[in-house]
Amino acid sequence: MERRTFLIGTGAVALSTGLSRNAFGQTKPEKSKVTLGVGGKPLLYYLPLTIAERKGFFKEEGLEVEINDFGGGAKSLQALIGGSVDIVTGAYEHTIRMQAKGQDVRAITELGRFPAIVIAAKKDKAGQIKSAADFKGLKIGVTAPGSSTALTAQYAMVKAGLKPTDAAFIGVGSGASAVAAMQKGEIDVISHLDPVISKLESEGDITILIDTRTEAGTRALFGGSNPAATLYTKKDFIDANPVTTQRLVNAFMKSLKWLQTAKPEDVAATVPPEYHLGDRPLYLKAVQNSLESYSRDGIVPPDGMKSVMDMLQQLDPELKDAKVDLSATFDNRFVKQAAS
Repeated sequence: MERRTFLIGTGAVALSTGLSRNAFGQTKPEKSKVTLGVGGKPLLYYLPLTIAERKGFFKEEGLEVEINDFGGGAKSLQALIGGSVDIVTGAYEHTIRMQAKGQDVRAITELGRFPAIVIAAKKDKAGQIKSAADFKGLKIGVTAPGSSTALTAQYAMVKAGLKPTDAAFIGVGSGASAVAAMQKGEIDVISHLDPVISKLESEGDITILIDTRTEAGTRALFGGSNPAATLYTKKDFIDANPVTTQRLVNAFMKSLKWLQTAKPEDVAATVPPEYHLGDRPLYLKAVQNSLESYSRDGIVPPDGMKSVMDMLQQLDPELKDAKVDLSATFDNRFVKQAAS
């Protein structure tokens, strides 16, 4: 117990006094084996996680990270709250939802600065489905109900004058199952991510209506920046494991730095071959489409926090009048330390 207290104190002092990263790195992580939850690991939304794993960045930081893929962001959040994982790579909006419920969940690194979510209609219905205003009564495929893909589609509907409940949201998973759902006609519209979107687009199955892989597309829908994937966890975990938390952030910051200069070919050679969905040239195109979306500095900006909060208050009656301290949704100490 005394040693644990000492380590926590050491980590806190290192963070508060701004010791060099080398000095901080000499302290052993309190928890060298960490369980991490993710909702659809093959998706490019979560590419920084796969890069950290495949390039050995976790091992470089003295960590053994067990990754549990739950197929949808809402499920990985449930795993965190339930205690079956220590940390999650997931949408920033989950931190706001949890803070509103009195659960102190905080992002510690921004991974995606744009949502990178694309909303598209089935090609043979493009004549009837020209915008989100036409979604009433349709079946919309998303990674999982309650995930950021569903939320983005609902927000587009509300902006177009519909209710978020005016369409049926169907979980189609994160890989080949999502492609199949559209190709078999099980859904009319898809709100999803690359490489699924690029696969459907290349085969002529969809017509893109909304594209938040770029800054321009993100601003068109949200009116400003809209932070996407983050690394988040409970404040209790951060307080008990500050050195472990720093090491995790260090690994993800290495991923973001690597991605800033990586070519699509570098990414394709690094990820598992099955991530290519059987079409490597297509995967290269998907990576090229997504590279702009990754965070440059790991920081969730205040205007981005407000953008997400505004979206949630429009969509969720429970959050309409919620008072959330947005500064509590992102702990920037670890990113700053990693960059020093």
